[in-house]
Formats: sequence, structure tokens, C-alpha cells
Amino acid sequence: MSFNQRPTGRLTGRLLTLAILLLVLSGCSLLPNRQATAPEPSMLTRVDEAADKLLATSSEQLGNRAPIIATTFVDIDQLDQSSTLGRTLSETFTSRLVQGGMNVIEVKMRDSLYIEQNTGELILSRNVQRLSDNHDAQAVLLGTYAQGENTLFVNARLVRIMDRQVLGASSFEVPMDNDIRTLLPSNW
Repeated sequence: MSFNQRPTGRLTGRLLTLAILLLVLSGCSLLPNRQATAPEPSMLTRVDEAADKLLATSSEQLGNRAPIIATTFVDIDQLDQSSTLGRTLSETFTSRLVQGGMNVIEVKMRDSLYIEQNTGELILSRNVQRLSDNHDAQAVLLGTYAQGENTLFVNARLVRIMDRQVLGASSFEVPMDNDIRTLLPSNW
């Protein structure tokens, strides 16, 4: 066949079939990947789930209207230290507990907790009974967090003040991302 001759019908059909096949295959790349994994739930989603577990396990023992005080979540390795993350976790858990019908006392307006600027409301063991007496609180929300290399671990407990019995506990983990790193002290 010379360059001036037209391709035969067979060759034209093959080229057309190849062109259609390439178009179909390239179009498949635009379809959603059904094998892709769903994104990890956000920290707010994890907190909501954990708070719901606390509500489910503790509300029967405590009652929905029993006064609760929420304290700042602390670094598991330094129980007298917290961070923006610890204060944020406390606020987020508190919001969900209130949405669930719990009676949470706002302690930022009180002076019976140890409140340190840039740290938060830390519950000290020697103040637990005084806390209960001053605010008629029956339980306290407390928690810890720990940073792994790629994961943040969070533990929350609802503890009856009278006898320090853990009424509910919940743990979760979230992947470390830039937002979480920003909420942690710079020495982490």
C-alpha cells in the first residue's frame, strides 16, 4: 500500500475500534473509584460518638439532671498540663453531653477549680470533695490525650464524685493532622 492510497475497510474498522476503546477507557478514569476507602471520621465526629457512649452507659446510674462539671482534658504523661487541644476536647464533649440532656455546670464562672491561664480547669484530687460541696456536682467529666507518631489517642470518663466510681468511659483515636498538631503545645 502506498501513502497516497486510502486505507482499506478492514484497517479503518480496526482504527475506529481502537479509538472507541481508548475513549471508553479514558472515560472510566472519571468514574468514582468504588474501591476507595471512606475518609476517616473527623475528631468532632469521634467526640460525638464517644460522648454518646458516655451518655448511654452513665445516664441510668446518674440520672439526666444530676449536676456534672467538665474539666480540661490533660496530657496523659503530664496530668497537670493541658493545651488548646485539651480545652477543645472538654468544650466539645460538654456540648454533646448538654445536647444529650445532661445538666452540665459552667465552671468558668466559678472559682472552685484550679484554673490556670492557657491551661484550663484541672481537677485536683484534693479538691474533688470541695468541688462537689460547692456546686452540688455529682459527677465530673475528665479525660486524657496522648500523641503517637501518626495518631492521637483520647480517653474520657464520667466519674461520680461521691465514691469516685467510673460511671462511663470511652476511648477513640484520630489520625494526626495539621489541625491537631496546631492545638498541641509546640514541644510535641
